[in-house]
Parts: sequence; C-alpha cells; structure tokens
Amino acid sequence: MFQFANPNYLYLLIVIPCLIALFFYRNYCRRQDLKKYGDPSLLEHLMPTVSRTRPSLKFWLLLSALALIIVLLARPQFGSKMETVKRSGVETMIALDISNSMLAQDVTPSRLEKAKKLISRLVDTFDNDKVGMIVFAGEAFTQLPITTDYVSAKMFLSSISPSLITTQGTDIGGAITLATRSFTPQEEVGRAIIIITDGENHEGGALEAAQEAAKKGMKVFVLGIGSPDGSPIPSETNENQYRKDAQGNVVITKLNEPMCQQIAQAGNGMYIRVDNTNSAERLLNDEIGKLAKKDVESQVFTEFDEQFQPLAWIIIILLVLEMLILERKNPLFKNVRLFK
Repeated sequence: MFQFANPNYLYLLIVIPCLIALFFYRNYCRRQDLKKYGDPSLLEHLMPTVSRTRPSLKFWLLLSALALIIVLLARPQFGSKMETVKRSGVETMIALDISNSMLAQDVTPSRLEKAKKLISRLVDTFDNDKVGMIVFAGEAFTQLPITTDYVSAKMFLSSISPSLITTQGTDIGGAITLATRSFTPQEEVGRAIIIITDGENHEGGALEAAQEAAKKGMKVFVLGIGSPDGSPIPSETNENQYRKDAQGNVVITKLNEPMCQQIAQAGNGMYIRVDNTNSAERLLNDEIGKLAKKDVESQVFTEFDEQFQPLAWIIIILLVLEMLILERKNPLFKNVRLFK
C-alpha cells in the first residue's frame, strides 16, 4: 500500500509544467534571435564550443530533481512495518447504573454526574490498562467494548444518560453477567468489575452473578452512590419539581447499602461508599493497583514505512550530474560525440 504523509505538498508540482513551458518558450526565442544573425547551420561552425543539447540536459536534470524534492516533502510511505506491542496492565469493566433514581442530587451535582466524573478521573489514571463500559437499568448493554482507547471511553462516557434505556429497574445481576463475558481471553490477567449504583429496586440474581465472576478470578467492586436517608428525584421537565408516584407522593430514592455490600462480598471485592469527597476514588485506585498486572495483549499493528531514502539518493545523483555537465563543449574532448 502506498500513501503520502503530507500530500498537500504535491500541489507544488503544478510549477513543473509551468517551468517546462517557460523552457520551450525561451528556446524558441533564442532560435528566433539566432536567425537574425544568419543561417543557424553556419553559425554552429562559427561557435564550435557551444552545445545544443547540454543546456537542455542540465535543465531536465534540475527539473527532475525539483520534482523529486517536492515528492520528498510530501513524505512518500510505502509498504508496511510490522511491530508487536506488549501492554502490561489490568482489565476493568465499569457497569454504570443509569436508572432514573441516579438523577437524585444527594450527591453533588447528582448521583449520575458524580459517577461519570469519578469514571473519567479513574480512566485518567490508567496506563496500558484496558477499560470497557456497560450501562444498565432494567436491562444491561455494552456501551464500550473493552479497549485501550481512553479518548473513546471518555467520549462515550459524556453521552450517557437515563434516556439510553427505557426499561426501568436495577438489573445488577445482568450487568455483572454481561461484564464477565466482556473480557479478553488472555489468561492470568487482573480483572475488575466495577458496579456503580444506588442499588435501589434490585431485581435479584446479583449475588449469584458476583459469585460466578469470583470463581473466574474476577473481583467485583461495588460503589454505592447516594444517601441511605434518601432523596427526591428531580423531574425531567422541571428542575424545581420532583417525580411523584401514582398517588401523587414525591418519590424518595435511598441507597441500598446492605445489598451493595453483599454483592461486593460475594464477588470477592470491596464495597466503597461514594460521597462528595474523593476518598472513594483514591480507595478504588489503590485496590485496582493491587491486581496482577500482566501483558494483557500482544498487538500487531501496521505502520507505513518512510521511503525518502531512495528519492534522496536519486536527487543527489541528478544534482551531481547537472554540475558535472558543462554548458559548453570541453576542447579536451572535442572528438567525443556524447553531447553535441
């Protein structure tokens, strides 16, 4: 495969036909001027050292060198260079609860926004680690497959909102099961499943899913976000109003801390309470840092190989030839008919 790293320089090649046209026009004018002095064939005998072909040859050598210099500036790249990169780190799947209860503001600015900021700062600490994201409410789906592309991870994170899932609930079990299937097949790698939730309206199956993940060598960390005392859920249409149930009562959402602790225990991990400080973030970083780091993947990727060396040598040869060729015939080689 062939490409140019800086193709915009190729626009300079437009000067080549302009120089060619100027060269022929100059030669035409020179011949017309010579005709004023007499028959060109007779004038040639009067100027034995003047060469007809050498100036043209020098021009074409310089023009070829100029064209190749422009191509060189465009950085031609041809073929491929294979490199193997070994990344040493851990694999982390983050499952974020996006049910409506995560809009509660008992954690500033809200449970969901606090969780997203925590994830963003966590991704900033990763170095050669892999991360993936799952969102869940009444059901769970993969928002970002496990990757080392942290820029994409943050981009997907910014677009997360409760509107992504219409089915309400808190299917933690489904999120854990999906996370266990989302890791790479690499063996002996530290793996963590991070569940960020308020644990409300728990649908069951989470303890069994956490135990199954622990059997496979994964640690399940549960970050409980919210207040056990509860908080109303802001209305989507009016920030000054709160959601109400069918009887007209304001809905109060509470952090189900005991359930979160049980899930973390079943998953051989740790329960961490998220509040308005950064203590949860520091504690989680410490725990992930304890996981076994190993070459999580041997990536083979293709990188275009620079091809400037052959062009550079050709340019040098053309310029040297241009300097060696004199415009006038050398009297020492007057019998040599290589260039007239």
